[in-house]
Amino acid sequence: MTSLKSESGSTEKHTFVYDVIVVGAGFAGMYMLHELRKIGLNVLVLEEATGVGGTWYWNRYPGARCDVESMEYSYSFSNELQQEWNWSHRFSTQPEILEYANHVADRFDLRGHIKFETRVNSVEYEAGEKQWLLRSSSGEEFYGRYCVMATGTLSSVNQPKFAGLDKYQGDWYVTGRWPHDGVDFSGKNVGIIGTGSSAVQAIPVIAKEAKHLTVFQRTANYSIPAKNRPLESNEVDDIKNRYAEIRKQARENRAGIASMKPGLNTAMSVSETERHDEYQRRWDEGGTGFTAAYSDIGTDDTANFTAAEFVRDKIKETVNNSVTAELLSPTNTIGCKRLCADTDYYETYNRVNVTLLDVNVDPIKGLVKEGVQTENNVYEFDIVIFAIGFDAMTGALLSMNIKGKEGLQLRDIWSDGPQSYLGLSMAGFPNLFTITGPGSPSVLSNMMTSIEQHVEWIRDCLSYMEAGGFREIEPKPSAEERWMSHVEEIAANTLRYTCNSWYVGANIPGKKRIFMPYAGGIPPYREKCDQVAASGYDGFNIS
Repeated sequence: MTSLKSESGSTEKHTFVYDVIVVGAGFAGMYMLHELRKIGLNVLVLEEATGVGGTWYWNRYPGARCDVESMEYSYSFSNELQQEWNWSHRFSTQPEILEYANHVADRFDLRGHIKFETRVNSVEYEAGEKQWLLRSSSGEEFYGRYCVMATGTLSSVNQPKFAGLDKYQGDWYVTGRWPHDGVDFSGKNVGIIGTGSSAVQAIPVIAKEAKHLTVFQRTANYSIPAKNRPLESNEVDDIKNRYAEIRKQARENRAGIASMKPGLNTAMSVSETERHDEYQRRWDEGGTGFTAAYSDIGTDDTANFTAAEFVRDKIKETVNNSVTAELLSPTNTIGCKRLCADTDYYETYNRVNVTLLDVNVDPIKGLVKEGVQTENNVYEFDIVIFAIGFDAMTGALLSMNIKGKEGLQLRDIWSDGPQSYLGLSMAGFPNLFTITGPGSPSVLSNMMTSIEQHVEWIRDCLSYMEAGGFREIEPKPSAEERWMSHVEEIAANTLRYTCNSWYVGANIPGKKRIFMPYAGGIPPYREKCDQVAASGYDGFNIS
């Protein structure tokens, strides 16, 4: 590591040199650091936040909770870690997950290799030196022979762009950047814009505290009861005793979740009674495994309709007001948007202090000093919450102004949608890797399962590079093109293109509509990655 003065001598300009620079200290960045240190590389992690945890550091909104079961939303690389850590509930809350992240950072002595409060503003490849130069917002420079982007898929917050936001005289918050000291809603009139995953979790909690809560909905979302509960000590012990088997099952499962048991039958191959009973069983079980009940729910319109109609019937059974129930009942296919898992979401609309508004009938024009102005009304609020999601999968990467060989700008290359080889690397950007990037299962899977697979693949690739004395690796454009065509082909054979979701970037104005994750499932994806590595990194140019 070196620290250099600028030529003028008037200010200090610090420059740091490493084998690998990792951007992000969430679960991906921490595990990448751990594994690269094991193979003897000098690694630095750059992190914008003041602590570890990634999305679980930032997303502290009321009710924030994981929708993958706690015992599986955890690292598998250390059996000691698995055995010593105890989760309290079936689905963990944000504070508990953040506590776990901090425990991991301390247990494996990771903090000394992480530079916090460091936002990366530019990333540029120096072809002559075969190294990456990263500059922070404070002017520091970091050089690395390799660069690994562990920036997360849901980390670039979709900031509100409503007219008149500066005129509003109340308090306003974004769910993805929630104040660390919380927000007091007692006695307050609150408005929340959006009904995606964050809002589905936050609305029931806020409604219990606020004087009145008004929900502005554009598109109704499907949500399944999470059926969260405290974990019994005997079931925790049982899982810990079977962890090796469970982790193996997770790697062989389409979504990377061992507890998600896929139905083997097609929906229409069984009687209506049997089908209803299976949906009811999964509804009672809770969690997002509902759409795995039958093998063709994600590919066949008729099968999908049966699952969607079951949920719509449940909404109408639960919500007392028929007009509100109809508004809350989605009309699109189930699973084309992210399926939510909730605690009393639909029940919350039976409260006298909760109002649901349809912005399709009365669109939001913007904010005024009193609150939210629609075409027909002005709604007065003490607090407005924006639950409008993320610039998923690509936003964080594009925000860093990544420049590859010959001045190639990633923003330009991705103007018609992201291109990558296996979601791991991009042509024209040597020695740059992305963990759970576009073109990989990522957000369609248990992120922990996918993170570990990517980290281990990158670790082995860098070991191969170091052992062979190689200095540069990047995908061949032809391999990248073939892979993205395959990603598109797989997605086209599903129903996931049938609605405007953040999977296709539809929540970001001007973003090219393209299905970004790999919909083929983890097992075939892992097999392809392993084949590429075993063949001496087929599809890559290595020099």
